[in-house]
Amino acid sequence: MSHVTPLGGPEPLIDPHAHFHTPYTNRSDWARYNASRLDMGERMGIRCHVASILGTWGHTSPTYFASPDDQTQANDFMFALAEQESPRVKAFVAVNPNFTKHALSEIERGMQRGAVGIKLAAGRRTTEFALLDEIAAAAAQYGVPVLQHVWQHRRREWPNQEASDGVELAQLAVRHPRVTFLLAHIGGGGDWAHTNPAVRDVSNIVMDLSGSGIDRGMIDEALRWVGAQRLLWACDLTLCTGLTKLRALAYTGASADESSDMRWRNAVRIFPPGTFDAALVRPLAPSPSDMAPEAA
Repeated sequence: MSHVTPLGGPEPLIDPHAHFHTPYTNRSDWARYNASRLDMGERMGIRCHVASILGTWGHTSPTYFASPDDQTQANDFMFALAEQESPRVKAFVAVNPNFTKHALSEIERGMQRGAVGIKLAAGRRTTEFALLDEIAAAAAQYGVPVLQHVWQHRRREWPNQEASDGVELAQLAVRHPRVTFLLAHIGGGGDWAHTNPAVRDVSNIVMDLSGSGIDRGMIDEALRWVGAQRLLWACDLTLCTGLTKLRALAYTGASADESSDMRWRNAVRIFPPGTFDAALVRPLAPSPSDMAPEAA
């Protein structure tokens, strides 16, 4: 076997915003997708994927409004996958805040199963404090971050979701200063330039760089507004756009230390102590394309 430098470079990577699929969705290729993410993650140099599954991804209940049964089933699959693939996979417990009692029960169950964070999608805007306060309080109790799906600069209603933007997430974060909120995918949805001033002064909001948008200047401006210690490299659904953002880091003016912060050190700081200890020292598994042919 020949040694191959990871596509993302020799320094570790942690992806704090990942997703997997299950047999309960309408994707017949769910197993191939999951295997592909793990294989290509190794090729890129990702030491750990922190992942969630949103119900049945719309198959038997809406993606952003997963039924309690669908979300419990998805979380079970996610917890089992994290246990099977430890230490290169860790689990978020995903919850629908519209079912608050169920959400709190799932969070407790998830913590018992080794979950390291809470995932909130677009089931309710973050200004619905009557539903979100208890979930945020649970995050503070367990010492875990909350990854919140965000639409950058929400200027109208969007069908089939209750999307929040940075202004709205900031209001929840101010109410819960002991909780770190991960503002999802500044490269996904709407005007990322609007998000930077909205969260600049809310120090317990950290922005992840994932999303299909790869605008020139996007990361540069985020660095200018909030600094490297409040930014997390991440992929979300598409590893290819995550790789593109890694390439962009070299052109942002970020120092080596700042790049390390975004690649992995901030995640170590934000998630519970010890979450990534084993992942950071594990050898990367070779992908099939890295295997040298046997000599004739």
